[in-house]
Amino acid sequence: MIISPAKSLKGEITIPGDKSISHRAVMFGAIAEGITEIDGFLTGEDCLSTIDCFRKLGIQIDTFPHNKVKVFGKGMYGLQPSSDVLYTGNSGTTTRLLLGLLSGQGFESKIDGDESIRKRPMGRVIEPLTQMGANITGMDNNNLCPLVIKGQPLHGIKYKLPVASAQLKSALLLASLYAQDHTIIIEPEKSRDHSELMLNYFGANIYTDGLDVHSAPVSQLHAQHITVPGDISSAAYFMVAGLIVPDSEIVIKNVGINPTRTGIIDVLTQMGANIHMNNTRTMNNEPVADVVVKSSSLVGTIIEGALIPRLIDEIPVIAVAAAAAKGTTIIKDAQELKVKESNRIKTVVTELKKTGINIQETDDGMIIEGGQTINGAQFESYHDHRIAMSMAVAGLVATNESFINGSDSVNISFPGYFKLLECLQR
Repeated sequence: MIISPAKSLKGEITIPGDKSISHRAVMFGAIAEGITEIDGFLTGEDCLSTIDCFRKLGIQIDTFPHNKVKVFGKGMYGLQPSSDVLYTGNSGTTTRLLLGLLSGQGFESKIDGDESIRKRPMGRVIEPLTQMGANITGMDNNNLCPLVIKGQPLHGIKYKLPVASAQLKSALLLASLYAQDHTIIIEPEKSRDHSELMLNYFGANIYTDGLDVHSAPVSQLHAQHITVPGDISSAAYFMVAGLIVPDSEIVIKNVGINPTRTGIIDVLTQMGANIHMNNTRTMNNEPVADVVVKSSSLVGTIIEGALIPRLIDEIPVIAVAAAAAKGTTIIKDAQELKVKESNRIKTVVTELKKTGINIQETDDGMIIEGGQTINGAQFESYHDHRIAMSMAVAGLVATNESFINGSDSVNISFPGYFKLLECLQR
């Protein structure tokens, strides 16, 4: 993909549905009683992997034009053993949440994914599930795919998460639905809470007390109609692009603004961004708004601590904003970036260095000296959709053309991303 510098970006856009919510709507609909209808489903490769896995588990899932999906739920014990491997592709969410769900089923399953998933650690999910009574075996001392899950009775536990991870928390919450007694999950920091909100929408019994998440087993979930808001992680690229490209104004419609996900807005605001939200409302327990951004003079900042789980997926594009800002930006406490689709600390630093900016890798993040000239470069995606999309934003403010190798990786979460960027250019 060739990215040319942009003179300005203007327009009103709608972005694809939230990836986290799309995954969960299919999963929870599959174990609910009745037909769950989903509008605004994200048809990226990751979410299609979730649909494929649940079809293999005996669930009828019909897809329609305009991102509409129907899931014909069979109840909490209606899943059937698959004779095929449950192939999760590049999706860490599908892989980790399935581990929790399948641990309490009455049959054996095998999960595997692509080369990237085979390198991503699963041990921190498997360890607490094993404490609940799960039987999961795999490569590298039960840490890597392929994994075999032998479903059996589970019991509740009280477990302190080693990191603030929505995937780990959600896997335990799914297992807790099948446990014989109460489960308490203690978070070090608040992570995204889509699972808690949606499970309760389907009829689960989950409540939070500070950083403690309590879940009681239930006998039944009930089908719902889910309207998926636009994914704030996908909106982030257009937020940053609208802020750093001169003479720009972008309206991003129907964006999910769950407080556990709006760290990107908080950080851009403290950097001096002209960004605000209109038409705020609630859908399916989730807050939604239209986000308006205008070109701004950004300044460096420090990003750390409790903010990190609320913007972990947006850090690559935040680094691009920092490169265009005046002053120094320090990102720390972000070790979790090392176990994403790529080691995003290393890959972000490696790629942005190619533009000529001064950026330094640290053990838990990076230090970015902003306000320098950003040159066009030949970027690598590392098969990581967020690296590819972030480097495209950098290319918009470069002095000359940029090239992105492996740009098709954006299809994991954002089919049509480059076309949408192009239609905004004036």
